[in-house]
Formats: sequence, C-alpha cells, structure tokens
Amino acid sequence: MALAQEDIEQIQDLIKKVMAQAPEAVNANVRYELEVRERVIRVEEELKHQRELMSEGFRQMEKRFEQVDKRFEQVDKRFEQMHQEILGVHQEIRQLIRWSFGTLLAIGGLIVAVLRLVA
Repeated sequence: MALAQEDIEQIQDLIKKVMAQAPEAVNANVRYELEVRERVIRVEEELKHQRELMSEGFRQMEKRFEQVDKRFEQVDKRFEQMHQEILGVHQEIRQLIRWSFGTLLAIGGLIVAVLRLVA
C-alpha cells in the first residue's frame, strides 16, 4: 500500500498545521504562567505590605499601652500621696479632740473647785 503524492502532500500540510498551532498553545501556556507568577508576586508584595502595617500598628499600640501604664503609675502615686495627707489630717483631728476633751475636763474641774470653795 503505497501512498500517492497527494496523500503525502496532505499529510505534510496537516503536520505543518499542527506544528504551527503547537507554538501558540505553548505561548498561551507561557503567557498564562507569566500572568500567574505576576499575580503571585503582587499578592506576596501586598502581604508583605500588610505585615509591615500590622507591625507598625502593634508598635504604636505598645507605645500607647506604655503611656497608659505611666499615667496609671502617676495616678497611683497621687492616690498614695492623698492617702498620706488624709492620714495626717486624721491624726491632727484626733489630737485636737484629745486636747479639747482634756481642756473640757480641766475647765470642768476648775468650775467644780471654784463652786466648792464659794459654797
């Protein structure tokens, strides 16, 4: 079964068509791969940017927490100072009450003594 010249030419044409179509498929795959790689690179860059933003946000929150901590320490010191002042005033009031009571007893005793002498 020998092939006629027409058959050979037809086979050659088909092979040329297939060979001509193959680079387009390869080029399409290469283009698709390049697009996918570019997308992956963009996603990685965006993730890196988001990570940097989150890190900066965490740093700022840490600074803010430190400031709030310092403020709480200042308020705590102020409360301690006020507590000491209140204790001082309390001591003064107790002393004043003692002196007043002692003075009252002394005056009362003097009045009783004067009344006994006079009567």
